[in-house]
Amino acid sequence: MKQALITGITGQDGSYLAEFLLGKGYAVHGIVRRVALEDPDHHFWRIRHILQDIELHSASLESFASVHRVVRTVRPDECYHLAAQSFVSYSFEDEFSTLNTNINGTHYMLAALHDLVPQCRFYFAASSEMFGRAEEVPQSEKTKFHPRSAYGISKVAAFELTRNYREAYNLHATSGILYNHESPRRGYEFVTRKITRSAARIKLGLADKLPLGNLDAKRDWGHAQEYVKAMWLMLQQPVPGDYVIATGEAHSVREFADLAFSRLGLDYRKYVVLDERLFRPAEVDVLLGDANLARRKLRWKYDLSFSDLVHQMVDSDLIGETNGLAARKKVWVPQSRVPIDDRTFEA
Repeated sequence: MKQALITGITGQDGSYLAEFLLGKGYAVHGIVRRVALEDPDHHFWRIRHILQDIELHSASLESFASVHRVVRTVRPDECYHLAAQSFVSYSFEDEFSTLNTNINGTHYMLAALHDLVPQCRFYFAASSEMFGRAEEVPQSEKTKFHPRSAYGISKVAAFELTRNYREAYNLHATSGILYNHESPRRGYEFVTRKITRSAARIKLGLADKLPLGNLDAKRDWGHAQEYVKAMWLMLQQPVPGDYVIATGEAHSVREFADLAFSRLGLDYRKYVVLDERLFRPAEVDVLLGDANLARRKLRWKYDLSFSDLVHQMVDSDLIGETNGLAARKKVWVPQSRVPIDDRTFEA
């Protein structure tokens, strides 16, 4: 049985990847912070349903000793390094911890694998934010990096570390340059989940406005559950490399908000208010990926439409907020009675 080690297993991508690997017959191990073990209800909600099928190990990515200990214990065949300080806006507020966690954490993991299990295949979660103010649209594996945030800079540095271990030590080390990927498991701090949850709360009378920043910023948005399949496919290749994973379509934050509110029969323009404090100091206007290499070499494909992604997130948040409201009132409301306009579900 293959052993897989996932950092960031409690996050959106980590939870979907753990499910996927379990389905492939892997023994799945995850690295979690000790604070998460002390408050599992809060930190483990995405993996609660598979806790009995995986093994968790306490470690800090800021400590080489603890990372080394876990790698020595697990001796993985495949390692998926997903953990990072990944909220771009926060990286402007605390550049030091973002750089420290994202760069050193990757370095510690690479060094531990090199020392203990050099045959292990390594996946690094790179990011489209590395392109930043890109010189070309769409961006491919050959596009020059021009990051516009501490987060983007940290990912470029970790990307180069990964490539260096591949070239210098012959480690099977691959980077997936993933464009924005969302799902009902997305963190509440990210703009997509902020929009879908707020739309649901407004529909239920629990909120009356949604502050947003740059509505015209465009991103290439896909579903995280489909993107983790690409991660696995990368590590099945005989030769490591770097791959862009994207849908090839760019949509604005405004479009996302329009689709989300329309799903509930609402007009986003009545509720969205611009908040200049939410604009980035250095904005990235358009990120659009060219995933032709992944489609050709990995045989990876993406079929879900942008509207289906948004609707899935809205539906999930509406059910969650409705059940939460019912619980607070101590009244159970079946999902079939979610108060929405049926016309919004027409094809």
